Amino acid sequence: MKKIFLLSTVIVMLVVIVVVTYSCNNNGNDKSADGEKKPAPLAMAAIPNGAFQNYRDSAPTQQQYSGPLFVLSHNYPTTPKTVVNPSWQQALKGQPISEANVFAYMDALKMYVAPNVLPFFNDNKNWTAAKYGWFQEPWMGSQREAILGTYLGNGNPANSFKTLKQDEAGYALVLYDSTAAYTVGQIWGTTGQKINLVNDAAQFKEGSVIVKFAFSNINYPDWPVMKDAATFSIYDTIGTIRNFPSDTVYKVRTVSFFQMDVIVKDSKTAPKTGWVYSTFVYDMNVNGSLWDKMVPLGAIWGNDPDVISPVAPPYPKLKETVINPKAPAYSTETLGWGGRLSGPNDGAVAQQAVDVSTGKKYNKLALSSCMSCHLPSQYTFNSFLLPAPFPKQTDTAFFVYTPGSATWNLWFRDNYGTVPFDSGQVAMDYDMVMAFKSASAWQQAQPQGSNKLLQTNFDAVQKFRRHNTKSQFWH
Repeated sequence: MKKIFLLSTVIVMLVVIVVVTYSCNNNGNDKSADGEKKPAPLAMAAIPNGAFQNYRDSAPTQQQYSGPLFVLSHNYPTTPKTVVNPSWQQALKGQPISEANVFAYMDALKMYVAPNVLPFFNDNKNWTAAKYGWFQEPWMGSQREAILGTYLGNGNPANSFKTLKQDEAGYALVLYDSTAAYTVGQIWGTTGQKINLVNDAAQFKEGSVIVKFAFSNINYPDWPVMKDAATFSIYDTIGTIRNFPSDTVYKVRTVSFFQMDVIVKDSKTAPKTGWVYSTFVYDMNVNGSLWDKMVPLGAIWGNDPDVISPVAPPYPKLKETVINPKAPAYSTETLGWGGRLSGPNDGAVAQQAVDVSTGKKYNKLALSSCMSCHLPSQYTFNSFLLPAPFPKQTDTAFFVYTPGSATWNLWFRDNYGTVPFDSGQVAMDYDMVMAFKSASAWQQAQPQGSNKLLQTNFDAVQKFRRHNTKSQFWH
């Protein structure tokens, strides 16, 4: 009998790109024995005219959760805000970004977002994105849970970290500042019913800032490194190993905040790509407030195409990634290809993979990075996010291109945001969420057959993920 390889972090990562939603239309028969709502089957279709839907129609009762529910912020600015001499550029003191000044750059970014981010943590029930000048992407309501507005993102199987002995699921919330949201508005307009990609509409203005929060469903003491982390309530079906699978019903659940990405369009600092990605992670051993405990993991402003990394350490020195040597140990266990930046929520490591050309098997193969994963952001969905072919419905393993080969290295180019990954496509300026979630969900809501290649890719990934993933969470 042919051995079926366990698919782990990489397949969990597929949820980033597959427009798969919980279809939660209750028919009176969706209750478990204890009265809680059961999860409906996974569905491909987005809700017609659902561009600005707030969240799935599975919402907690007042008895379950008495606080306010999530409201999508989509009144996108119609004129761009000009950003002049921003603090993060000043932090470099006229020098190129490097390991000598990158953490000053990150500190400046953190201080810049703090006034409109900290209330999320300090006074969450009175915080809304609109109130504090943030905006979200459309066409995601059928995937968002109702309390924080997060959607199921990446995850990690048991033993991805030395300190984690069970499967973990991550939840994500993405926020665009007003400069970045101008571009979101250019793409979607006031109704979200048509996608506009002409005249570089998908290209972000200089100084655009995008923030991503990541939360883990595994809390302290089950994951010791989450001790004293900020916790929040969400409404979803993901339980823990202690109560799976009997507890796969919609409930108010607790998640821990453990990663924050701050991404900035800064062509002066990153002239090859136009972007600098910075990742902060939770460190329980740092004294001070929650904000103090969010420490730099590192920054990346290019894919280091000239550095051909080996599969395993020691790695050659990178020129466009800097990792904090003082970052907590758990956060460095999931770094990407050759040590390139990738956070603990980002799914850049395949627990098992197979070379599609040679059949060679890999364990814990680091195969991506923050920028590598975002590089294929284009319309339409023609190339996978990872250096791998699209999964086939008949696959029994996760197949990748030969590490370090010419095909593999296509994912590690320093393309500017106007350059599409594939010839003939429209580049979407490294915005993975917009390209692979919002635009794809919009496309899925269009009449069937309008994009057969896109539909084929979605169908293959959905079936493959559902039937071959062994993680407890993909039920």
